[in-house]
Amino acid sequence: MALTIGIVGLPNVGKSTMFNALTKNNVLAANYPFATIEPNVGVVPLPDPRLTQLAEVFSSERIVPATVSFVDIAGIVKGASEGEGLGNKFLANIREADAICQVVRAFVDDDVHHVDGKIEPASDLETINTELILADLQTLEKAVPRLDKEVKGKKTDKSVLDAALAAQAVLEDGRTLFAAGVDTAPIRELGLLTAKPFLYVFNVDEDQLTDEAFQAEMSKLVAPAEAIFLNAKLESDLAELSDEEAAELLESVGVEEPGLHQLAHKGFRTLGLQTYLTAGPKESRAWTIPVGATAPEAAGVIHTDFQKGFIKAEVISFDDLVDAGSVAEARSRGKARMEGKDYVMHDGDVVEFRFNV
Repeated sequence: MALTIGIVGLPNVGKSTMFNALTKNNVLAANYPFATIEPNVGVVPLPDPRLTQLAEVFSSERIVPATVSFVDIAGIVKGASEGEGLGNKFLANIREADAICQVVRAFVDDDVHHVDGKIEPASDLETINTELILADLQTLEKAVPRLDKEVKGKKTDKSVLDAALAAQAVLEDGRTLFAAGVDTAPIRELGLLTAKPFLYVFNVDEDQLTDEAFQAEMSKLVAPAEAIFLNAKLESDLAELSDEEAAELLESVGVEEPGLHQLAHKGFRTLGLQTYLTAGPKESRAWTIPVGATAPEAAGVIHTDFQKGFIKAEVISFDDLVDAGSVAEARSRGKARMEGKDYVMHDGDVVEFRFNV
């Protein structure tokens, strides 16, 4: 299961610098609008120290983490929904993402021009959200008359039209559908942008990385969405260092974890995803599944035949396995469980599937 997060924001907020650090790619990051013309895509491993420990237990030859795909989309400007800047072409790129990560500039640098000539996060948030809202309203203005005719012709259930009208009312009130908690499942086919889960990354000055009052104020602006605070230049420097050197640099600025690690983990949580683990001499691996997935559904992520022929799953919690030091010892302690088709997976389950094909 792939997770794709579209990175959006005004020009010159640090999107491409952050993307470079995330993917360790050399994507053009220039001090002028629209440096990113075509969207850049990078696949990023999800940091998971559990895999290193599993690899030690099983003497695994390699580690295969879960991944997150990030798409760096061109800077959006005021009027994009009406074709300003690079217009709706890039709104279409956002439409293909599973979640939207909006990068908001809070850092001060006179050498990096702000498109509006001022550093004001609340204003930037309003600009981007307004463009996404206007794009959704355009979609609904075309869809509602069609749905109305289909309902009258008994080709579509009235609940679909009701959902579209409810979404339209929220958007006309200036709110995103995600923030308002609107159920858009009946109109998922419309691909409404603001119905997607949102994350917000505040690109801050280094001293703001430990400014709890500032972070609380910014978090309040984007609630109920997740807020991540990072310094894109620092993250870029960290990407070039060894683990030991990176830890020293983080400690020097009073931060425990790179902001990009937080982004990957919170992206997973925002989309309601989790990982389970498999391990053996060849590899220790993390597999991505939705929260609430059953054991057969989890098996199907490895191969559809595993789901079709599912019999049982031997499950050991990660902590129990590491504490025991081996599967045999975990079994002898009664920590290994044989689970059936109704078992709901938990994050960090270490699993061996039994199946018949």
